[in-house]
Amino acid sequence: MLDTKRHDFSSLSVKDLLEAREAYHVHLAHLDQVYATAIGKYLIRHDDKNSHDSKHRTDPADLGPRTLDNCEVKDWSWPCVLVFVRHWFTPKEIQKRPSLAGELVPSFLYLPDGRVVPTCVIEVNPDAPLERSPTVPEFKSDLVGGGFPIQSNAQGRAHVGSIGCLVTDGDAVFALTNRHVAGPPGQEIFAGFKNTSRRLGISDPRQLGKVPFGEAYPGWSGYRVVSNLDAGLVRIDDVKGWTAQAYGIGEIGDVWDLNVDTFRLDLINCPLVAFGAMSGLMKGRILGLFYRYKSVGGTDYVTDLVVGPRDRDTPLNNYPGDSGTVWFEDDAKAPVNGNGARKLRPVALEWGGQVLLAPGARASTQLALGICLSTICRELDVELIPDWNIGHTEYWGEWGHVKIGAYATNLIQPEGSPLADLMQANADKIGLDDEILKDLPPHHNGAFSPLADVADLVWRFGRPSDESNHFADMDKPGRDGKTLLELCEDRANVDPKVWNDYYAGIGEDKKRGALPIRVWQIAEAMIDYARGGKALEFVTAAGIVAHYVGDACQPLHISQYHHGRDLSNAAHAKVHSVYETMMVAKHGEDLIAMIPAAGADDVAEIAPGRTPTGHDIAVAVVALMRRTVNRLPPLTIVDTFDEHMGSGQMGVMWDMLKDRTAACMQDGAKTLARVWEAAWRAAGSPNLGNQAFTEDQFSGLYMKKDFLPSYTLDQLTTDEHDHIVPTDGAVANGHVTQRPRVTGTTVHRRHAAVG
Repeated sequence: MLDTKRHDFSSLSVKDLLEAREAYHVHLAHLDQVYATAIGKYLIRHDDKNSHDSKHRTDPADLGPRTLDNCEVKDWSWPCVLVFVRHWFTPKEIQKRPSLAGELVPSFLYLPDGRVVPTCVIEVNPDAPLERSPTVPEFKSDLVGGGFPIQSNAQGRAHVGSIGCLVTDGDAVFALTNRHVAGPPGQEIFAGFKNTSRRLGISDPRQLGKVPFGEAYPGWSGYRVVSNLDAGLVRIDDVKGWTAQAYGIGEIGDVWDLNVDTFRLDLINCPLVAFGAMSGLMKGRILGLFYRYKSVGGTDYVTDLVVGPRDRDTPLNNYPGDSGTVWFEDDAKAPVNGNGARKLRPVALEWGGQVLLAPGARASTQLALGICLSTICRELDVELIPDWNIGHTEYWGEWGHVKIGAYATNLIQPEGSPLADLMQANADKIGLDDEILKDLPPHHNGAFSPLADVADLVWRFGRPSDESNHFADMDKPGRDGKTLLELCEDRANVDPKVWNDYYAGIGEDKKRGALPIRVWQIAEAMIDYARGGKALEFVTAAGIVAHYVGDACQPLHISQYHHGRDLSNAAHAKVHSVYETMMVAKHGEDLIAMIPAAGADDVAEIAPGRTPTGHDIAVAVVALMRRTVNRLPPLTIVDTFDEHMGSGQMGVMWDMLKDRTAACMQDGAKTLARVWEAAWRAAGSPNLGNQAFTEDQFSGLYMKKDFLPSYTLDQLTTDEHDHIVPTDGAVANGHVTQRPRVTGTTVHRRHAAVG
């Protein structure tokens, strides 16, 4: 028998265990009884002498099967590779059938560098779930939140799951659930409670599926392994009908931040609790990490956590329909709220139980699989909302953008011009009246969106290529050490080719912020519409460009510090949502009065004395971005947030930042008016009338896929006339487009005098 005292197994790390499993994966996968592996700590049977005496060692052959009901993790349990088998071979079976000896899992895995890793075999038959019937909870609350049932329908089949929690990207509010529950983008989502079916919203284009394990957890072993990050977002119709509380759990705390630096083996055996739409309250424990559950076509599938029963007297009670719920750390010492109730920390999003290995099963399962919530939030670029239950909150999009858009219609020069008359006639469709803003109604999908927020409330559903048009990290040093703000001190560098070179230099392929380039593109469309006498198209484009100009005067939309200095610090990464979402919304009525009196300097006419170009307008937007970060540096917001963590944080931020916030918004409105004027002048200052168009006329236009098509920055370039054009074969909103042929003869060179 092997003398295990020669090896100090207690020193084995997560990385050691992953490498051992990787080295032996092919061998283990070819054993018929093995259906899954994970890493964790040795499970010791209750009747084993080692359960009470850490010095005792027992030959595994002397004992019966190790199951989830008869064993537990002890303080002295070894780090190990967990091997899940359908059937435990007894010595008698092996004696009768010697060929079975080749099916035995080795007790130790040996690595070439001398490391030795124990294995722990557990009998968990996935085809024999526990025969119990769920007691489906009754949802009597009028507020929807975590744990509520959620349903979508596709191809005549209902997809049922649970709501996890509320999250935000800083602009919109979403419910988090599984991708397979949310369904394809645009799918209607319903919740059934109080004997009614109520529409919640529609599934968002941002979803997570399978990603290479090395991308999810850089530096850890996983050749031809993918992580299943089954997560989807539901864009909410009406935030007033929601609460951030999880049903049966209560208020929630900070997300567990799990990554390659914080994953430790002492997570094993941590008690968890959840509330599922089908099962109600569930209690479990973390049984293992990085559960390798399937192999198809040479690719192996892994999920972050495997959750098992809490103890022998507490079954997991997990049923189909619980997918999408959030598991929380069941910490008796968790912080409490004002009512003395614990605020538990969310850990993982459940994406399925062992039902995936027992199709059609309706009994409870013995294991649940979970994805780290911190990984999901990082990949979707969203933050948890912990306090929605204390009141309705608007966000910068539905408040800031429409305020800037409506206010700008009163700033057009000269007063009484045909342009001023036209824009003021449609001010209530571009933005919203101040009296309406004081009690802003929620936007319902399918309803008319003020033009200034079409880019958020409408286009983000069907135009994923528009996402990067809402920001640009102007303060991030490039390969040569220069930021975009520094590069664009030379107006010739406000150019998609220069910006693409900059992003390529820092290795950014996916999130190339293109905010001023998008304004350039829309400005050129406005010029063409005005020149052609197309008043409806001109006003629609002018109202929509208000959204992007509004983003340009929001400090955190134009900074690499959008989510704070340290992205790994979940608490401090909430700066964007607290400043831009909660603070602005809470004090919105005060801002209404403050913005006109904010005292921002007047904004000069764009390209005075000559015909403006789309490039001139983009340069003016970059100038607005520069004034914004100079007036209210993003790190001032971040540091104010970081230095005043706690219950009074928002009040302190308001007191310290309110005046400069109002001035930024006033500057944005003044710049927007100059943008409109420049496009109109470039078209020859035509009289387009002063018709007040209807909601149906506007929505009929902005719902068209080919109206102001959206592109990513790397799909845009300039032609010989310095017009923004798509590259050959660029994809706009799912359609391949070709570069248009330029027929004009006027050449606008970017080195023309500023004037």
